[in-house]
Amino acid sequence: MNKSYARLKWACYAGNVTMSVVGNLSPLLFLTFRSLYDISYSLLGTLVLINFFTQLTIDLIFSFFSHKFNIPKVVKLMSVIGAVGLTVYALWPMLLPGSAYLGLVVGTIIASAASGLAEVLLSPVIAAIPAENPDHEMSKLHSVYAWGAVGVIVFSTVFLLLFGAESWPWLALLLALIPLTSAVLYIGTEIPPMETPERVSSVLEFMKNKTLWLCVIGIFLGGAAEVTMAQWSSGYLEQALGIPKVWGDIFGVAMFAVTLGIGRTLYAKMGKNIGRALFWGAIGATLCYLAAVLTNLPIIGLFACGFTGFCVSMMWPGSLIVVADRFPAGGVFIYAMMAAGGDLGASLGPQLVGVVTDAVKAWPVTAALAAEYDLAPDQLGLKLGLLVGMLFPLVAIFIYHRQRKQNKA
Repeated sequence: MNKSYARLKWACYAGNVTMSVVGNLSPLLFLTFRSLYDISYSLLGTLVLINFFTQLTIDLIFSFFSHKFNIPKVVKLMSVIGAVGLTVYALWPMLLPGSAYLGLVVGTIIASAASGLAEVLLSPVIAAIPAENPDHEMSKLHSVYAWGAVGVIVFSTVFLLLFGAESWPWLALLLALIPLTSAVLYIGTEIPPMETPERVSSVLEFMKNKTLWLCVIGIFLGGAAEVTMAQWSSGYLEQALGIPKVWGDIFGVAMFAVTLGIGRTLYAKMGKNIGRALFWGAIGATLCYLAAVLTNLPIIGLFACGFTGFCVSMMWPGSLIVVADRFPAGGVFIYAMMAAGGDLGASLGPQLVGVVTDAVKAWPVTAALAAEYDLAPDQLGLKLGLLVGMLFPLVAIFIYHRQRKQNKA
């Protein structure tokens, strides 16, 4: 580890944990918000959409106009923005309960902007730090996100259990200490120089490269495969396999996050061939999706959903490693493009599963078809929805195979 950049690395790690907070806090509090403020399910779901849209907007801005920004200053400012966003998120509903939802929206936008900046800038910062094995450093950065998600879920669950749902603003304020810690760690650090296109026309030249678009498609499929299972496994295990929610969340959802972290940590320690890891990871994820859909045995469903985390663990960070090797001069623009692709997959994948599930339940023949397989209509809808989700890792197999062939050429 390069000692001169040790503090900067820890600041980046704390920034990645902030992304875990922003991505997981609202879904954990949905039922709390509904009971305390009578907010509808559709409005609660809109908070997730706002988070995604804000991050995608940041991705696109930096894809085309990264050369207009003072990157080192933005890197150091983003953690402050994250702390402000979480503070607004916590205090507005507490001080102005009559406009609680507006406060949640404003806080989400600010915190999501910081999360979007982190997604775009942390990877190129780590990539720019001199290291013996840059691939391992990139995997380590993204393993922090996975372990951060586990920590946020466990800490939040225990906090609300001990202090009650009405204490949620104090939970958000405690979690705001994470970006604040990152901001403090950035003080006095030197951000290594990073490449940015000198003008928009240079960006357009990059975008004509077919190899770049192959990488963007790869991270799109990886983001979709990862987040689809992460978001749907709880509902699938409960509704389709009849597993009580608490056990489904502990042994399915939490196991997914843990195995995601294990996969990234193992590659950070021992990984050598990212092309092979991506290819076999996609195959493994496809088989896990298929096993989860086909089985009616709860134990197999739990294992299939949980082990998917290990299989998809390198599909996002691994795609960044591939693109960094292919476009060493791309700098911030390349990472912004990849972040946009990953975010798009992470949004459209779960949404597609939901659309298919609802559509199947509305079919006139669904009841008869479900009865033939000894299933309820909802169960059949979820199974076919998750089967469509399997298409993301399945297609990724061919994309990663194509990338491996290019590397050998």
